[in-house]
Amino acid sequence: MKKYLKEIIILVLQLLMFYIFPLFAGPTDAIGMVFLILLSTLVFSFILGCISHHMAKVLYPPAIALLFIPSVFIYYNETALVHSTWYLVVSSVGLSVGSLIHWLLHRKSRT
Repeated sequence: MKKYLKEIIILVLQLLMFYIFPLFAGPTDAIGMVFLILLSTLVFSFILGCISHHMAKVLYPPAIALLFIPSVFIYYNETALVHSTWYLVVSSVGLSVGSLIHWLLHRKSRT
């Protein structure tokens, strides 16, 4: 458990973005909230890719896509289900870029 503490902290922060932040949005601010959550997903996945040394980080994109689905039925309507695929794509891109930067930085420090 302690081994994956960084990954768990980032996942909990992402869950807060999915379930707590929409409480503060008005009814007309839904698309702005989705964009804010999409941007935070990119940032969190980028950070996870940069700091994580474990291969468990590859489970982050599908976990985020699946964890967003209940929030669709809580805060949005069924048409927002398509956003779960966007969260999968955006988190995969952020994780890939972060992992590439992590690999490049650690490759130079080894030589």
